Amino acid sequence: MLTATEIQAIDHEISLVPYKKATVIEALKIVQEHRGWISDESVEAIAAHLEISPAEVDSVATFYNLIFRKPVGRHIILLCDSISCYIMGYGLLYNALQNKLSIGFGQTSSDNRFTLLPNVCLGCCDHAPALIIDKDLYRDVTVEQLDDMLNKYA
Repeated sequence: MLTATEIQAIDHEISLVPYKKATVIEALKIVQEHRGWISDESVEAIAAHLEISPAEVDSVATFYNLIFRKPVGRHIILLCDSISCYIMGYGLLYNALQNKLSIGFGQTSSDNRFTLLPNVCLGCCDHAPALIIDKDLYRDVTVEQLDDMLNKYA
């Protein structure tokens, strides 16, 4: 079931487009913003509100890598694994993050603080390696900077 706040935000998005189903992505983002991830129940509630099938909503949710279909940590780390970042030290960063957080890609730290995900490209090839924590972009990242970065999200 959607909350009144979620419904109001989704209805606002619906008012901006000619067809309700055109707001699937925005509806998913709104619900995820409030709940942290998109459960099967959320998919069904969004589908009912937009008058489309749950399969249509799920197909959009599973296509986009920033819509989370399982619980994630309070902070999402997207580590760029493009060729530029790979050449410039991606492996060292990945190993350091694995050791510091005791997790690999697709996993969440035991304190639910971080989820670590790969990302194909962050568009910072001239400042590789790069990563994003939540909405904060970090470029030219070194292993030595990781502790200070991670501590900002305590």
